Amino acid sequence: MSSLSGKRVLITGAARGIGAGLAEKLASQGVRLALLGLEPDGLAAVAKRCGEGTFVAECDVSDRDRVTEALDAAAEALGGLDVVVANAGIATAGPLRLQNVRSWERVIEINLLGVMYTDRAALPHLERSRGYLLNIASAAAVAHGPGMSAYCAAKSGVEALTNCLRVEEAPFGVRVGVAYFLFLDTDMVRDAEREMPQMDRARDRLPKAFARTYPLAPAVDEVVAAIAERRRRVAYPKWFLRLLPLRQLFASR
Repeated sequence: MSSLSGKRVLITGAARGIGAGLAEKLASQGVRLALLGLEPDGLAAVAKRCGEGTFVAECDVSDRDRVTEALDAAAEALGGLDVVVANAGIATAGPLRLQNVRSWERVIEINLLGVMYTDRAALPHLERSRGYLLNIASAAAVAHGPGMSAYCAAKSGVEALTNCLRVEEAPFGVRVGVAYFLFLDTDMVRDAEREMPQMDRARDRLPKAFARTYPLAPAVDEVVAAIAERRRRVAYPKWFLRLLPLRQLFASR
């Protein structure tokens, strides 16, 4: 991991959950950080734990102009960007016919359009550094379940976007990766368990290995390793990667 020391890494959705855990782990590896998110108090707390010189910007990733402005400001502050992790995301649940349409749209705006806006703003900087882009998708990009149409649609889109960018950016020396996670012990998952009983019902239909909640720390370690190695794909639990060629087995019936 010493190869990460001095690297300039930007993370969206960095106020808590995966983003916050990743920021703190990378800081311990000597990484210079830029943290973007919507919760200023949370961002400030994470930045304090990451150390002096951490760049912070409040940013709604569904605001295209603000994303570009924040990425450019971060690159200027750090002298460029070597790695960008498009992590910001939200969740909602429920049958499509009963869901509030605006809530459904908001998931797409944050989880898919927000990743695209982040990627588009990041590419000029990463092309200059021949850097690495990591988009955070989900196991929901592969295993689609009832009550999760917005989340599954968005994360499937993130996977497809990443696969396209990997080919497009290869001539510029930019490596592009995608991350797949099952349920992790984060605020988002805990909030969903508490506030969205539809999510629990959807999880009840899954095999136990898919339905359980996994610890955050080893997932963060796996992402750090993926960044250091510029991997095409990363997952936690790691066994999930072996299932990708079998994705038709998870198709809803």
